[in-house]
Amino acid sequence: MRRPLALFSAVMAAAGLLAGPSFAKSRIKDIVEFEGVRENMLVGYGIVVGLNGTGDALRNAPFTKQSLEAMLERLGVNTRDANLNTKNVAAVMVTARLPAFAAAGSQIDASVSALGDAKSLLGGTLLVTPMMGADGQAYAVAQGTVQTGSISAGGASGSSISKGVPTAGRIASGAIVEHETGFQLASMSTLRLTLRNPDFSTAGRIAEVINGRFPGSAVAENPTIVAIHPVGGLNMMSFVSQVENLSVEPDAPAKVVIDEVAGVIVMGENVRLSTVAIQQGNLTITVKESSAVSQPNAFSKGGTTAVVPQSDVSVDEEKGKQFITLKTGASLASLVAGLNALGVTPRDMISILQTIKAAGALQAEISVL
Repeated sequence: MRRPLALFSAVMAAAGLLAGPSFAKSRIKDIVEFEGVRENMLVGYGIVVGLNGTGDALRNAPFTKQSLEAMLERLGVNTRDANLNTKNVAAVMVTARLPAFAAAGSQIDASVSALGDAKSLLGGTLLVTPMMGADGQAYAVAQGTVQTGSISAGGASGSSISKGVPTAGRIASGAIVEHETGFQLASMSTLRLTLRNPDFSTAGRIAEVINGRFPGSAVAENPTIVAIHPVGGLNMMSFVSQVENLSVEPDAPAKVVIDEVAGVIVMGENVRLSTVAIQQGNLTITVKESSAVSQPNAFSKGGTTAVVPQSDVSVDEEKGKQFITLKTGASLASLVAGLNALGVTPRDMISILQTIKAAGALQAEISVL
């Protein structure tokens, strides 16, 4: 019963969380995002051909039929009045991520997903598909053989087996960048750093560390934003390459994260308690029903055999559970040691933590997933 919580305590101790304040530092590049240096989402509508009878039914997917007719017209084939009935074509949506500073001619991966009632995209080929950004401009063009990584088989009786998702696939390096975003980092005079975990102390420390190396070059605007500008004749690219490798000790508020479904508890090192007494125990009531047969005495007159119900009720109250008292300012080590002494399971610990918080003795935020 004590093993899960003991393991939790051992893991926290190994991480240095039970031994007091930690002094682990992180590089600035690992705790911030640089304004404008980000990926851009691309999307396109295309057609996959060459399917083995697993494509869209043209009667049920009019958009596939219209797309097929329009494509053939561009190639000089008129099929407007023809009765198309192929099942080797599927309409798909194509998505991709355009990396920051991607140059024209570079290749990126593309994801392909069926739009109609196609059964599988296995073995199909995506035809030339423009990839649009949020501004409506085409930034890349995708084409290639779709790899689904799935298995799909069916029998004549209608039975089928599928492994994975055959209606979604990927084309490795299947899109070529045609248009750059035009973000000019080197010519910028000011760049903002965005903290992934906003915090007043961390933002102040980042500005302090940068100013220690490049005096007067950084200002913490708020818990999320630190603005920097190059000094000493450096352009923004050279300046950022030096700033991002500076080390800083990030801070974080006291927080307890609880996943009730998985029974997982994660506590930060800054969790503190006010004076509180804790007692935990279980009361088990067991009721057993049985039947006994009552026989009359030998040679008795008028006696009959009867079934007599019998009930056995027992009460088992867990013993040895004493109050655990934690003094004001108790740390995570004291809390874990105290709950370990009670022999509670992780799920019991969740209830105890929530009860301590309700009593106003837990000086931390509780987040339940």
